[in-house]
Amino acid sequence: MLHSTKTLRGYKLESTDGEIGKVKEFYFDDHHWTIRYLVADTGGWLPGRQVLISPYALAAVEKEKQHVTINLTKKQIEGSPSLDSDKPVSRQFEDTYYAYYGWPMYWRGNYLWGAYSYPTLVGIIGQQQESVQDKNTWDPHLRSTHAVTGHHIQAKDGEIGHVEDFIIDDETWAIRYMVVDTSNWWMGKKILLSPLWIERVGWEESKVFVNLSRETIKLAPEYTEASLPTREYETGLHQHYRRQGYWVDELVVKDQYL
Repeated sequence: MLHSTKTLRGYKLESTDGEIGKVKEFYFDDHHWTIRYLVADTGGWLPGRQVLISPYALAAVEKEKQHVTINLTKKQIEGSPSLDSDKPVSRQFEDTYYAYYGWPMYWRGNYLWGAYSYPTLVGIIGQQQESVQDKNTWDPHLRSTHAVTGHHIQAKDGEIGHVEDFIIDDETWAIRYMVVDTSNWWMGKKILLSPLWIERVGWEESKVFVNLSRETIKLAPEYTEASLPTREYETGLHQHYRRQGYWVDELVVKDQYL
């Protein structure tokens, strides 16, 4: 199922033995554009540290109840490696974090989640797949969805909008689309752009570069926050841009995500 990060912000987080707080934001890697951590706002429970929850522990997102179920106890979360709230997520922290939970490292292997396309733990815990982990290792650079919100979209012939939100898939936790607001550039609308269509990101410039014209983006199907993209909408979107996409339920996944 698809979800807007803006909508998820504020959802309650339910551990196996009680509520731990609310969704604050997300960290994603800039290689696969996939959510690697949910950042929890725990109120006064664990002050002075960022509480990070990997999608490995996210059991379900329940839209009706507006909460996210976590397959961890409060004690497990409290005992997890501490990260100061004012520090970025380092590779050293991630090594310690994954060792603590005994989860497979997502940066080792050919697929979106290391040896797998989904953040599944079935049959994985306790198994060390060294043959997979020793190759195709990359160094993830994590970005905050909050920090990237506001980045300008640079088309081939000029700026056309800014990033306002992200649409994510709660099966793979990949970012399916960026929501782009074009209203500051012309009397525009909100449209969607897939990370697959990004040419490059100028992180220092706070710009996302796409190999599309302003006119092409301007004429894209409008996105409204009242409803998430349907299959019919996505088909029309990809036909308009003349770009390929992917749908996880059909296992049509672009090479960039593998």
